[in-house]
Amino acid sequence: MQKSKSLFNHIVHEALPYKHWFIGCFILAIIISGLTPIRPYILQQIIDLDIKSGQKKDLVFHTSILFGLLILESSLRYIFVYATSFFSQNIVNNLRKKVFSHLMRLHVQYYDETPVGRLTTRTINDVETINEVYSDNFFTIVSDILTIIFVLGFMLYTNVTLTLISLVTLPFLYIATYIFKEKVKVVNEKLRDKIGELNAFVQEHLMGFKIVKAFAAEEKEENKFKEINKEFTALNIKSIWYYSWFFPVLETLIAVSIGLVVSYVAINSFETRDLSAGVITSFLLYLNLLFRPMRFIADKFNSIQMGFVASKRVFELLDTPSLEENTGQLKDSKINGNISFENVEFSYVKDVPILKKITFHIIAGQSLAIVGATGSGKTSIINILNRFYPFQSGTIAIDNHNILDYDIDFLRSQIAMVLQDVYLFSGSIIDNIIIENSAATKEDIIEMAKQLEVHEFFMKLPMNYDFEIKERGNSLSHGQKQIISLFRAIAKKPSILILDEATSSIDSNTEYYIQKLIAQSIKNKTSIVIAHRLSTIMQADKILVLDQGIIVGEGTHDSLLKTNSHYQKYFETIETQKNLS
Repeated sequence: MQKSKSLFNHIVHEALPYKHWFIGCFILAIIISGLTPIRPYILQQIIDLDIKSGQKKDLVFHTSILFGLLILESSLRYIFVYATSFFSQNIVNNLRKKVFSHLMRLHVQYYDETPVGRLTTRTINDVETINEVYSDNFFTIVSDILTIIFVLGFMLYTNVTLTLISLVTLPFLYIATYIFKEKVKVVNEKLRDKIGELNAFVQEHLMGFKIVKAFAAEEKEENKFKEINKEFTALNIKSIWYYSWFFPVLETLIAVSIGLVVSYVAINSFETRDLSAGVITSFLLYLNLLFRPMRFIADKFNSIQMGFVASKRVFELLDTPSLEENTGQLKDSKINGNISFENVEFSYVKDVPILKKITFHIIAGQSLAIVGATGSGKTSIINILNRFYPFQSGTIAIDNHNILDYDIDFLRSQIAMVLQDVYLFSGSIIDNIIIENSAATKEDIIEMAKQLEVHEFFMKLPMNYDFEIKERGNSLSHGQKQIISLFRAIAKKPSILILDEATSSIDSNTEYYIQKLIAQSIKNKTSIVIAHRLSTIMQADKILVLDQGIIVGEGTHDSLLKTNSHYQKYFETIETQKNLS
């Protein structure tokens, strides 16, 4: 009950900014419902009074009212459709922006645990389906229910006996509608789940299609997709089957009701002849107006139920806490770059420690190289420094302030990262570079490129700085992407620079620019480099040697080479790889 209340509160909260439109749509629904049964009543008066008595003046008057009502009702329905669409689309537009903004603020750990395809479904498919809750379906249901009430009132006023006869099939109609509504609701909920699963599978395999090809696993993955798609298709067919029996049953019951009325009229007209032509004509029109909403009201209820299912998923996402506690207030002064780790312990999974009692210090302007085997905890250090993940114990300080005291957006604005897995967005090179510094102009970027001696690299590309990068940077080589990523980080003018140096498998010309950028970027700047190349390691002011989450060595290249066995072993490994290459 509490969850339903919470969902209802969410739905109402999203509609509040447009409450005037909601009230307007509701009033229109009432007016349209009230106007609907008046036309058959006027037609009855025309037949029984005007035509029968031959009063042409009254006939013209009533006919004019009839046409006027028709035009008025049509105009109001046009306004009604536009107003409800405006109301719903504006809410959905705001909700979609809110969902995307929330996704951008979610903790990194959330993305580790949630498939991207599922989040895509929430942002696009589910938000669009929420439109069913706010759309004309809701107001149409209100209008249809009111129409049924008003029509029944006119029917009872016209002839009580005929009304009761026409309602004989109503209990059966209700039972069929209820069964249909409940069955389709279950199927729709399963369909929403399956759409998310389908999107997640497709997204994952499109992003990793090279791996699929590399392992010649196309047929195997196609079979997996076929199985998910088969289940999705089966659910759709099941939904169609419910519709296929519901509407014929509905039409049959409606036909029986009309048949009972016609039978009674036929019998009664021979015996008493107390039913006028106008009453019979208007009553048949009333029956049509009564049963027409019933044909579609169950389907509209199911559309709204789908909207509620989607709403539940979207609002659960919006209610997901970011886990990024941003209680820090420091954000005014620029960071100098003194970094201190004191007995820091960290784990991604409880009771599985990654970093153990890590303690080291970096003076502003120094460069630190971190070396160690895969899984030793190198990347974890930069992850918790950026506050991508919360550490469990110890203290991390920058300029003698605990990093938790900094405003998280300010902290990250002072740190630039170049990751091993370079990610570039679709758009021009300039667009990708100024994402780190929106205040910079194209002229600023070109001037900086000249100062860092990489202007020539950009000029060699087609369209130079306006070169259009395809999705995920697939139009560029790994080395070219690395250069752009490095330059993007430097253009940010950060106080602290973090490099996960990945310069393998690149040509000598590209390596020239990368090494130049690395040398320039760490000069007189606090920098942390996860180093893979000897030249970068030897340039560092200090080297940290990690082994299974523990610092096993700290010092310069020369001192470690003389005294630290772990570093000696690591150095020999690098030398061996260099000779082999």
